[in-house]
Amino acid sequence: MQRRRFLKLGLGATALLAVAGAGTALLSKPGLIEGRLSAPSRQLMRAITVAVCGDLLPPEGPAREARLARHMDQLDRQIAGFPPALRGDLGQLLTLLGTAPGRLGLMGLRSPWAEASAAEVQARLQVMGHSSLALRQQVFHALRDLNCLVFFNDPASWALVGYPGPRTN
Repeated sequence: MQRRRFLKLGLGATALLAVAGAGTALLSKPGLIEGRLSAPSRQLMRAITVAVCGDLLPPEGPAREARLARHMDQLDRQIAGFPPALRGDLGQLLTLLGTAPGRLGLMGLRSPWAEASAAEVQARLQVMGHSSLALRQQVFHALRDLNCLVFFNDPASWALVGYPGPRTN
């Protein structure tokens, strides 16, 4: 291949990737809107919550749905208390994971968040937690730890793990 043709091919590929990346960014929904989880991010975090805390949630039914809705509201309150830079980083992560390429590339999850089973999400999180890439491990810890922080900060969850609550002297 001639050098000139190689340069044209490289320039064309760069332009194509730039347009595709910009298109994905423009078409994707933001992860956070005014410091709160967007609808796609709520689906994502719901799937992560079920994967991480599923055994501690009520069985399928209205009680489980109510507990998950309360958990999403508690996530919103927790995120609102984060410093702006951390909210920005989390928003970018949620935006990326809200896209099919981001979800597939970073987590290896083919199913959309609303359709992914708890077992699928658990398996992908497990792979991320043991990944040789530090970025994937950081994403795993961020998603898992944020959900655990919110779940176990709720007094309604304390009895599930045998914690009687803070001492009163």
